[in-house]
Amino acid sequence: MMAPSVISIIFFTICGLAFFVNSQVDSCNSNLNINSLPFDSASLHCVSAWSSQDFILRYAQTSSNLWSFVLSAPDANSYIAIGFSSNGLMIGSSAVVGWISATDGSPAVKKYFLGGQTSKEVVLDGGNLVINTSMIVTQSSRLYLAFQLNTDQPATRIIYALGPTGVMPSSPSFSLTRHADMVSTTLNYVTGQTSNINVRPQSRLRKSHGVLNMVGWGILMIIGAIVARYFRQWDPVWFYVHICIQSLGFLLGIAGVICGIILENRLGADVSTHKGLGVFLLVLGCLQVMAFLARPDKSSKVRKYWNWYHYSVGRILIIFAVANVFYGIHLGKEGREWKGGYGGVLAILFVIAFILEVRMWMKK
Repeated sequence: MMAPSVISIIFFTICGLAFFVNSQVDSCNSNLNINSLPFDSASLHCVSAWSSQDFILRYAQTSSNLWSFVLSAPDANSYIAIGFSSNGLMIGSSAVVGWISATDGSPAVKKYFLGGQTSKEVVLDGGNLVINTSMIVTQSSRLYLAFQLNTDQPATRIIYALGPTGVMPSSPSFSLTRHADMVSTTLNYVTGQTSNINVRPQSRLRKSHGVLNMVGWGILMIIGAIVARYFRQWDPVWFYVHICIQSLGFLLGIAGVICGIILENRLGADVSTHKGLGVFLLVLGCLQVMAFLARPDKSSKVRKYWNWYHYSVGRILIIFAVANVFYGIHLGKEGREWKGGYGGVLAILFVIAFILEVRMWMKK
């Protein structure tokens, strides 16, 4: 009598566990059965978008300028997001974010422009995405974020993000909290092939490019000019110090330009103005080096013209270097920390130069 009962219990337990597991698993081998989906899901292509977080993406071109997407992910009591980027970086991308409120269970789908790393730079309803329709539902312990984009061709570099547990955007600002995890990928919409992008080397390269140019062109060149103008009484020490500082700044600047060229090729970014200013600075730096090598003797009649040329080119180089450093910080979306830090250094150098200038005029 006991054997049939035990067998029945085991049978129903296994069935229950199988149902429980299947209810939480979504894959490209399973059919998509979502209630009230705003578009036909029969023709959707399917890819495993982010395997470590079990993100599944389904997509299809519904018409010539309309694309349909369904992002599936485990319901971890957090928001899920999909961003479309021109270069694989989160900053500068536009994202669709969906969540189910933990308090009242209400669904919400919003779009954001990720203009920087701070919450103030994440703009609600910003960006270049034109959403035709959207919805998010929870079913079988998974979230399904469905939306349609009005576009001829979506960006092939896609970012997926998972929000922190229990923290959802809320009205009226719907401020987006920093993600708990993210991944940057590429997607071939024709073949369905997807692969991860390692954005960290580009991030390190961006910082190297910025720091090298900031220190080389934007700080050391100024210090070298201060030495040349205000410390001539210590001849010839001032001259050798001036040459060493300017040479180091020039070498760091060249390294920064090389990093910028590599970075442009990897990201495919349109930074023509910033690049043009950088090339202009490099030309001015090379002219200064050639002028140093061809400088006339102090007793020469043309020495005063050479001095005028050397001083003028140096001042022009410093002015454009400072402007391009600030412009580069703006392009890199690095925020107020970089601007404030560099601005603080410039302020200190300005105060030092002002004091030395006053002392020099008082001695005349």
